[in-house]
Amino acid sequence: MARKCAAELLGTALLVFFAVGVATLSFGFKVDGRSFSAGVVATALAFGLTLLVLAYVLGPVSGCHVNPAVTLGALLAGRMSITEAAGYWLSQFVGGIIGALVLWGMFSTSPLYHRSTTGLGTDGWGAASHIHIGAGGAFLAEVILTALFVFVVLGVTSKTANAATAGVVIGLALTAVHLIGIPITGTSVNPARSLGPALLVGGTALRQVWLFIVAPLVGGALAAGLHRLLLTSAEPAPA
Repeated sequence: MARKCAAELLGTALLVFFAVGVATLSFGFKVDGRSFSAGVVATALAFGLTLLVLAYVLGPVSGCHVNPAVTLGALLAGRMSITEAAGYWLSQFVGGIIGALVLWGMFSTSPLYHRSTTGLGTDGWGAASHIHIGAGGAFLAEVILTALFVFVVLGVTSKTANAATAGVVIGLALTAVHLIGIPITGTSVNPARSLGPALLVGGTALRQVWLFIVAPLVGGALAAGLHRLLLTSAEPAPA
């Protein structure tokens, strides 16, 4: 269990450092120039490719959830105990905070970085959203996007799925989710990914972070229900 929790902490920290780092470079430092679409694609690929790599490296150790919503889905799907899930959640949130701290520490050495304006790849609605979506729309978007992502994760990691291609499918699913979600909310679908940066940036990001914790968890629970309804019967019974 200690190795699993260590893998979850490390994986979440790396996901935040690399993927949120690209988001900050794209939308905070604006290294992509004036092309918002280029930033969306770069950030979506950063999240997808980072998770793809982590899935193959850390998957054999912990399953590479690196996301409290995925862990909740696995718990409700009957794949782990509440004690294991609690250990995963603690490790993921700590990992997200550590990843954000390291990222902020690196960026803060640049004279071009200002925490209030450059930010740290945080999520938001209203004025913090590219399309100024309301809180209700942001909540719905996060629930749907997380439900899709967790449903894919549960499906490709089932007993009847092909484990060799699971990492690719999961990485592509996260990429697709970010392609549509970034203009809407910045895309969370991962409470640990949202909490760490929000704690450091503060202000609006911290006031709004509750939505990016609650909505993904609702989406994860919904995905577990859909998995049980549609896919569990297709899995062979245990010997």
